[in-house]
Amino acid sequence: MNRKNWIKKISLAAASLLAAPAFISGKSSGKKEPVLTIAHITDVHIRPGDDIPERFKSCIEEIKKRDVDFILNGGDTIHAADYDHVTREQMLGQWAAWDECTERFGSLPVHSCLGNHDMWWAAPDENDEMYGKKYVVERLGIPGRYYSFSKNGWTFFILDGNNSGVTLDNEQKEWLGQELDNLPNGSPVLLMSHYPVLTVTGRFYPNDQHSDADELAQLFYRHRDKVKCCISGHMHLLDEAVYNGIRYFCNGAMSGFWWGEGNERSAGKGYYHETPPGYAILHLFDDGRVERIYHQHEY
Repeated sequence: MNRKNWIKKISLAAASLLAAPAFISGKSSGKKEPVLTIAHITDVHIRPGDDIPERFKSCIEEIKKRDVDFILNGGDTIHAADYDHVTREQMLGQWAAWDECTERFGSLPVHSCLGNHDMWWAAPDENDEMYGKKYVVERLGIPGRYYSFSKNGWTFFILDGNNSGVTLDNEQKEWLGQELDNLPNGSPVLLMSHYPVLTVTGRFYPNDQHSDADELAQLFYRHRDKVKCCISGHMHLLDEAVYNGIRYFCNGAMSGFWWGEGNERSAGKGYYHETPPGYAILHLFDDGRVERIYHQHEY
């Protein structure tokens, strides 16, 4: 090998390292192809201004190049509708920005859950058509505030933890238990909630995860032949916890530091603490294995 070719090869190798994903977990042996490839985006916090819609559109185009089967959107879709001072016009402006951006998804399915910032509680009264969860369900085009669907042998449960104390309400718990009971033995399951059920980041923010985690962990243990993975967002931080053989992935925020530069605690531009803005790609296998690759975006 001559010196010129050697330098070229070294340069390409260095470039590939710089472009490597921020985090890979549960890496496959490569002996099998995944039955599903999914993008998990969460905490988009879309709003007009600061070129945010165009930046998010660039992220969508990047995700589409990864040949995913569908998108799981983990909530906090819009910037914030939940504060008392937010007007109807501001809330609608945020949803309009979401609608504009998601046209880029085209025919790619998007399955969403509710985030704590998505609901508009400042409506004149509870009878207002835009008040609370019902309106968010309609805007996201989802079957309900919680629901399930199946694809290529996997079953997906989309949960609503936006209840008193960050929990599943009794109606939802009963539904989830019955649905898990009804699945055939060994059927792989992935669950998504906006809030983490179990997370390392709870050490920093203990009030921002499911307070019914112990009850849910017992339910999942009874169905440990089925429940393989739980994914979440909310924290804007990246971690992994494994308990009773079930993997809990908390993924970083698409918006990072809410599309801002960051602060003195940020490890880099746009970071929230040590986590860069980005999204996760999940490879799901027919034997229940899950590979998570977290990709930092540069927008």
